[in-house]
Amino acid sequence: MEVRTHDDPAAWLEAVLPLLMLDEARHDLHLGLVHTLVHHPSIYPSKHLWSVEEAGTVVGAALQTPPHNLVLAQPVAEGANALLADAIGSAGIQLPGVVGGRPEAEAFAAAWCARSGDTARRVMGQGIYALTEVRGVPAAAGTPRTATPDDLELLAGWIQDFQDEVVPEELRSDPEERRRRLGTMLTSDEEGIRLWEADGQVVSLSGFGGPTPNGIRIGPVYTPPDLRGRGYATTLVADLSRRQLASGRRFCFLHTDLANATSNAIYRRIGYRRVCDSVVLAFERP
Repeated sequence: MEVRTHDDPAAWLEAVLPLLMLDEARHDLHLGLVHTLVHHPSIYPSKHLWSVEEAGTVVGAALQTPPHNLVLAQPVAEGANALLADAIGSAGIQLPGVVGGRPEAEAFAAAWCARSGDTARRVMGQGIYALTEVRGVPAAAGTPRTATPDDLELLAGWIQDFQDEVVPEELRSDPEERRRRLGTMLTSDEEGIRLWEADGQVVSLSGFGGPTPNGIRIGPVYTPPDLRGRGYATTLVADLSRRQLASGRRFCFLHTDLANATSNAIYRRIGYRRVCDSVVLAFERP
């Protein structure tokens, strides 16, 4: 086996796509991230892309957009992740952490820490959910609409509130990157933000983006604290998911914090099923 470094995101995707599509839901973050690198390169000015190959077949893969965590694929060859950890470390790259399916992320972390002397700390356990059909849910009062650039200031404030409330500090994006990402979403044909309005007021938001060959990721989902408990977010996510499926997508994906039992239950009620667990691990230097 050997590790290859790639400069071109499109070429990397072509090489690793068969591996990622072995489990599209598990790799929706990888597929969505490389879509951004290909089509909106200004959002992430820096990137690292790797594949692990054996006899001409890709058996492992990972990518990183510094300063964010390594995003790790599920390998199909024993030892691929250890080889990857050694190659990344030998290149002098200091990883802040890793995110991926729990078994592969934990295996990579063990190899990385054995080599570097770092320790791995669990930041968040996530559930990766997929939906193919929306169940009927009681509709909240109000109507949906698509966010426009005129909503940017409201959205930027709400996304900041969302990050402050539920996103661990290690996973938060900086304000400049967040505004670039929002600007792209508000003018894209493939990504965007849907809003729920009630009594003339915006009461909830749900993003959608990171398209994959057959699906799209839903999130973030946010309702201000004083407007919760009225079903706005549930109705909005159900409506958005239904629209995405009606547009021809086979799947909608969601990542949840497994510690938040309420949100996990809401998504299951809409029709999302948990397909695997993901974990975010931070590397801490001695």
